[in-house]
Amino acid sequence: MKKVERYERALAYFREQMPEVQTELEFGSVFQLLVAVILSAQCTDKRINQVTPELFRRFPDAKAMAGVEPEDVLEYISSVSYPNSKAEHLVRMSRMLVAKHDGEVPSDMNALLDLPGVGRKTANVVQSVAFGKSTMAVDTHVFRVSHRLGLVTKHDDTPYKVEQALVKNIPEEDIPRAHHWLLLHGRYVCTSRRPHCEKCDLKTICASYDPNSSTYRGGNDSRLR
Repeated sequence: MKKVERYERALAYFREQMPEVQTELEFGSVFQLLVAVILSAQCTDKRINQVTPELFRRFPDAKAMAGVEPEDVLEYISSVSYPNSKAEHLVRMSRMLVAKHDGEVPSDMNALLDLPGVGRKTANVVQSVAFGKSTMAVDTHVFRVSHRLGLVTKHDDTPYKVEQALVKNIPEEDIPRAHHWLLLHGRYVCTSRRPHCEKCDLKTICASYDPNSSTYRGGNDSRLR
């Protein structure tokens, strides 16, 4: 199957099955979205949604979080992954927002990347979800699903290369939703250790599906998790 046909059929499926899709993280402002995305690195959205209500009640905005020390934030996020470093990043990030952006989250990519704790994936999520920009955030789910389906090649071996390949082949108007489509497909269907091929409607176009054995033929590739 040619790549263009694989994209067309995959996108048609997602448009029909998930016409309206959004992040599963819960937040009440752009600042809270940024905090939640930083916290979600190597942690589940479910866990983040359990800790952020109290965190946001105590620190609803950048000015509130900028006025405390990392250990004050750590008290609320101790159950997430890498809590110490994330607490430090959140406080430093909040202080920079106050000092350079009057407490508001910038929409510019370079300004976002300048913030402590913010990498390209986080910046792309914020740009897409908060500001409606056509940016493609590549997390472990998007990386894995893109390779398994055959939307990208083995040479697209970094998140940035996958991002560029997806943006090149997905219509601009679909890009904000496509991140969530691929992420949710990876989270609930094309899972890391054992993909649920038996309930996947994309297996007929999947480059990694073996119709003879009715299962995924790619093995357990830790790079694609």
